[in-house]
Amino acid sequence: MITVHDLAIRVGARLLMSEVSFQITAGDRVGLVGRNGAGKTTLTKVLSGTLEPSEGSVEVAGELGYLPQDTHSGDDTEPVLTRILSARGLDTILRKLRRAEEEMGDMSLSESRREKAMNRYPRIEAELDAAGGYAAEAEAKRMAANLGLPNRLLEQELGTLSGGQRRRVELARILFSQASTMILDEPTNHLDHDSIVWLREYLLNYRGGLIVISHDVELVEQVVNKVFYLDANRSAIDIYNMSWKQYLRQREDDEKRRKRERSNAEKKAGQLTAQAEKMRAKATKAVAAQNMLKRAERMLDGVEGERQKDRVASLRFPKPASCGKTPLMAEDLSKSYGSLEIFTGVDLAIDRGSRVVIIGLNGAGKTTLLRILAGVDEPDTGGLLPGHGLRVGYYAQEHETLDLDRTVLENMMTAAYELPEVEARKILGSFLFTGDDVHKPARVLSGGEKTRLALAALVVSSANVLLLDEPTNNLDPASREEILGALAAFEGAVVLVSHDPGAVAALNPERVLMMPDAVEDLWNAEYQELIELA
Repeated sequence: MITVHDLAIRVGARLLMSEVSFQITAGDRVGLVGRNGAGKTTLTKVLSGTLEPSEGSVEVAGELGYLPQDTHSGDDTEPVLTRILSARGLDTILRKLRRAEEEMGDMSLSESRREKAMNRYPRIEAELDAAGGYAAEAEAKRMAANLGLPNRLLEQELGTLSGGQRRRVELARILFSQASTMILDEPTNHLDHDSIVWLREYLLNYRGGLIVISHDVELVEQVVNKVFYLDANRSAIDIYNMSWKQYLRQREDDEKRRKRERSNAEKKAGQLTAQAEKMRAKATKAVAAQNMLKRAERMLDGVEGERQKDRVASLRFPKPASCGKTPLMAEDLSKSYGSLEIFTGVDLAIDRGSRVVIIGLNGAGKTTLLRILAGVDEPDTGGLLPGHGLRVGYYAQEHETLDLDRTVLENMMTAAYELPEVEARKILGSFLFTGDDVHKPARVLSGGEKTRLALAALVVSSANVLLLDEPTNNLDPASREEILGALAAFEGAVVLVSHDPGAVAALNPERVLMMPDAVEDLWNAEYQELIELA
């Protein structure tokens, strides 16, 4: 279904991988792993045809469904259900059927026109039956509901949806398409607990070829039967034909073997070197000594060293700018999209150093509320009351705070225009943007790299109120731990939206705001259980 031969991928001067060859066939469920920035997302773009490889070839047989991390596909005026049905061409067939029905019953049309519509109608019905008929439409609705898209949203236009909802529409569309091969980049982002459980089961029973990038450990453990590890230090892909747990054990065994073999080789090489040094003093044995030294070098070259450990971004928030007792207040906020009411009557006071978690089901308005608090969107009623010294730092789950046409360094300088370039580069280096990386446009970054850049911009903002919308999405486990540690130590106020129970626990919140009803309460263990189920 996917055949890759002698593939090489470069981003600028950097070689991500070379001489890569593999096949994905029916029944292969591949977990694509590697640290943030190793090239996982770039590889999926090449496999999907979105990017051209630097060398080699990619051949795809059959239909391919591709879910990128950041997607806003489709016409903003297109209804949600129509977008999903278009995966099988059902949207076009249904439009033709409705048009024929209207013309058949329109007495203002000529008799011949109505007769043509009547003759056309059975042919369109047969076309609909061949594509799955009305049962396929019901299937699309069930699939959408399982991914957290209730029936009331299906007639809405795509442009009225949040970024998370829109991404779930694209996931539903790909699953509904019955593609013979799927490439899914972080498919569980923005899904609630029930939807994640449903998706795991669906992928486990999927009979086509699958490549998945996911930091959802349970999904990888249950679904994956092959592992492709992108080694950024060697510009290579290691292929393991085994389950995730077997892969972890194999990796551990490989590391132990490498360490043991390297230690033995170093010991023997050391002995040869010591012996050669003794012999070099004698002219008659100089040649033999030289040969022993060369043998010692070959011995070390012949064994693999321990894998270089992946670098991890170093994240620490500086002391926040001084502010008054209550830097941010909101009164009587409401928001609707057309006839759809998102929330009403939201009152919120963010005190200095406070910890607040906003919870609710998908579509409850959590992201919309955070965008209003950040000043990105305007409420329909009510308003914000900024306190003395307020400085807001906003992390958007879809990375809207980044200018995708500007470079990494330019984004950083915009976040703190008074910051010297040398200092900006130093901070970017701690977030793993080094050398020419700082000159890459933000649009070519992977989801994890965009997350790191957005967090770096927060670090230099000196914000005293952080508004964070799913900040651990797209992060590898080590980087996730880094941000959670930084949040725990931050002295300013934090308002968090997250489906990540570990992120909420690390924040140690004091209060909770439940959406869409805007009910506020003190935090307790029962709410932590809700996060785990939400």
